[in-house]
Amino acid sequence: MSQSRIEGEYYFRKKEMVAGFNFSADGKFEFFFSYGAVDRSAAGTFIIEGDTLKLKSDKEPGKDFTVTEQTSQGSGYTITFDHPNKYLLDNIRCVFYINGEQREIFTDNKGIVIADIPHCDSIYVQHELFPDIFTLIKDKNNTNNTFKVTLNPSLEKVSFKGIDFKIVSDSMLTCFHNYFMPLEDIEFTKE
Repeated sequence: MSQSRIEGEYYFRKKEMVAGFNFSADGKFEFFFSYGAVDRSAAGTFIIEGDTLKLKSDKEPGKDFTVTEQTSQGSGYTITFDHPNKYLLDNIRCVFYINGEQREIFTDNKGIVIADIPHCDSIYVQHELFPDIFTLIKDKNNTNNTFKVTLNPSLEKVSFKGIDFKIVSDSMLTCFHNYFMPLEDIEFTKE
């Protein structure tokens, strides 16, 4: 199957959500997504393997947050997020891994998480409004328990890591529900 077979524009619409791809003959794509107050985008390259469309976004996955400061003090864990748009400090999911088990805690409206956990192996974070691959902020070798974290501009982009599309026909692409679009029956139709 040649890449020009999917050349053109494909759209997905469901109630207040709209998303679209533009695939070019030179193996590049552009993507947009809009749902309520959330707008996202991506650009990159694609390849076709059999009936599977694989996207490689320009965005590097797992880099939506940066630890700007970390220390070891007191007990438990404190994570403080910072961004000029204070609205974005709410809805950040922090996943603490403790001996293979996970515990999730969400930020308050000030962007703070306080976890009364004596020890955890690792901490990952993901924004609920802009979900993508989780960002690791503490690994098992890091003994710090207080973190200041900033939201990176990449947050609004989509990496498509781990999301493949099935080419159903010349005019339809589908994919399974995923971290980015947790919906059933995701069908992008050529227009």
